[in-house]
Amino acid sequence: MGEESLRKRRGEDKGREDGQSIQSHEPQTMNLQKQANLLLSPLCGICMIVGTIIGSGIFVSPKSVLANVEAVGPCLVVWAACGVLATLGALCFAELGTMITKSGGEYPYLMEAFGPIPAFLFSWTSLLVTKPSSFAIICLSFAEYASAPFYPGCDPPQAVIKCLAAAAIVVITIVNSLSVKLGSYLQNFLTAAKMIIVTIIIVSGIVLLAQGKTENFKDSFKDSKISVSSISLAFYNGLWAYDGWNQLNYITEELKNPYRNLPLSIIIGIPLVTVCYVLINISYFTVMTSTELLQSQAVAVTFGDRVLYPASWIVPLFVVFSTLGSANGTCFTAGRLVYVAGREGHMLKVLSYISVKRLTPAPAIIFYGAIAIIYIIPGDIDTLINYFSFAVWIFYGLTVLALIVMRFTRKNLRRPIKIPIIIPVIVTLVSILLVLAPIISAPELAYLYCTLFILSGLIVYALFVHLKFDWPQKISDPITMHLQMLLEVVPEEEVTE
Repeated sequence: MGEESLRKRRGEDKGREDGQSIQSHEPQTMNLQKQANLLLSPLCGICMIVGTIIGSGIFVSPKSVLANVEAVGPCLVVWAACGVLATLGALCFAELGTMITKSGGEYPYLMEAFGPIPAFLFSWTSLLVTKPSSFAIICLSFAEYASAPFYPGCDPPQAVIKCLAAAAIVVITIVNSLSVKLGSYLQNFLTAAKMIIVTIIIVSGIVLLAQGKTENFKDSFKDSKISVSSISLAFYNGLWAYDGWNQLNYITEELKNPYRNLPLSIIIGIPLVTVCYVLINISYFTVMTSTELLQSQAVAVTFGDRVLYPASWIVPLFVVFSTLGSANGTCFTAGRLVYVAGREGHMLKVLSYISVKRLTPAPAIIFYGAIAIIYIIPGDIDTLINYFSFAVWIFYGLTVLALIVMRFTRKNLRRPIKIPIIIPVIVTLVSILLVLAPIISAPELAYLYCTLFILSGLIVYALFVHLKFDWPQKISDPITMHLQMLLEVVPEEEVTE
């Protein structure tokens, strides 16, 4: 690992004066995939956004938002506002993604705006904690629903759940390592499947409303709990359900015409998710009071038992499809972050290699899947996810701040999309609020531990990237050679057009 490869790829040897070193007139694509014509269509982009955002959260635990505001009206307002904020954030990322057409999400934007250290800290935190642990949680949710029918009247054994979750990770990792098209086709299918259950719930709710089931919406703002702390925490939980709005920026290089299709997918995908979320919550409230919803362990299943019986088995079946779709989308995109970090010299070199036969960043995807399996081994890691999720908004805010900074430091860059400056300012301020709110309202040592872990990346960067100690290179070189032969992968630089 070193900074020479970083400088070569960023083109610092020429063009820095005109501010064009990070942008070409043609969207940058992975050479092998460009040769194979495997770039993803706008429909795939929309399915990636919708399929990744809509996971198990909206079906299992929307009560987290309601628990903070304690009334139906504010709850629905928060769900809608979270969608608006996610859209604003995604528009900021759309400008960044069309200005810097590199995969890797926040990574290349932080690299260009603030240099390698913030970018490394982002990849350090994301690759080792936030993304693989989220992947693990999604697969654990899938395993719980998939195994529940075989254990009626009791909870499935933890060993069964963990083994099934590990199997799901292995299958999804293999699929995405074998083919970009296969992974995108699977995503399209699973997204279509989850939209079926979304449609069923929404249509059922509309029918119930037409039948006069509106008693739970009367005095909907009565007894609400409104304060800066409660609203912030409600937003925090709501935005967690919307997490994934930036996923398309991780595969910018693999989109057909990203200048057009990246913002188009965002403008269609995220408002579609927002409408679905609000309507699903309205449907829930047509059959459940606030108290009943808070007491439900799986809200969608309770809804199905009351409305769809005797066909209530449809709900857990399609929740399984939903969680698989979210897991597949997460793996598809996060594997690209590993790939880009390896390409820039911030991870093992072999992680930036591409499969000769399969035309995918197979080593990066396999690495990501292996880390996710490790997170399945502990008991309950939901709490760990909650404490580390505030770190996600640190980097979201920092990335949007990078957009503001580059408006002044990279004025000559071509911007196919240029949003009003007030949008990134709003998103940055909200990000600061979301980071500080849980710490101020419920300070715990876990937040300190999380911050210390992020900062520990500075030590790793200093030792292995900046100082470039020789002994890690001596250890990694033979490992890289053997893995390259085993996986049949080559560096991107060796591929010529």
